[in-house]
Amino acid sequence: MSSLLSNSDSWLVNMDAGLVDGVVFLDLRKAFDTVDNEILIKKLKIYRVQNTALKWFISYLFDRKQFCKVGSAASSTKNIRCGGPQGSNLGPLSFLLHVNDLPNCLRHTSAKMYADDTNLTACSDDINNLQANLNSDLNNIIHQWIVANKLTLNVGKTEYMIIGTRQKLKKFSSKININIGGKNLTQVVSKKVLGIIIDGQLRWDEKNRQHK
Repeated sequence: MSSLLSNSDSWLVNMDAGLVDGVVFLDLRKAFDTVDNEILIKKLKIYRVQNTALKWFISYLFDRKQFCKVGSAASSTKNIRCGGPQGSNLGPLSFLLHVNDLPNCLRHTSAKMYADDTNLTACSDDINNLQANLNSDLNNIIHQWIVANKLTLNVGKTEYMIIGTRQKLKKFSSKININIGGKNLTQVVSKKVLGIIIDGQLRWDEKNRQHK
């Protein structure tokens, strides 16, 4: 709930200042399962995880194997290089450590991250500025951070929403064009954020009643 309040409070402050927020909701494909363990260990060292704690992470993440079995037939075993054991409590924590440096590649937007829910926000009173800032940072993510971390962004499920007063939404919503690598993102008028559905005017109570 604190993460949701942090999101909504910053959007409300901008709305009260007469600004409009452009919020992009990133969808990382199979987020927990695609964390490259070698990259994660390098990041843990940067975060000064060392000695016994680092050895524990290495022991936990490496030298795991998997195989497929159908009836009496089984495949050969293969080493697992990405992700942790399914259903483990460490999975979300490992992912957060892995993506913690995402804000470092942002120049014009701010990031809010909670487990695999990540959104980027740019605010402005000028439509061209808002569009340019979002598109610039999105393409930085695709061409730099995503590649370096061996992750995959599901562009088809990555959506954006414009947040502001009713008057501002009329001015902005129909004209903005957000894209990644030339592919236009889908604009939505409401979105579930950390389990709560909100719309472009932050009327989340009303929307939740409608979606029950």
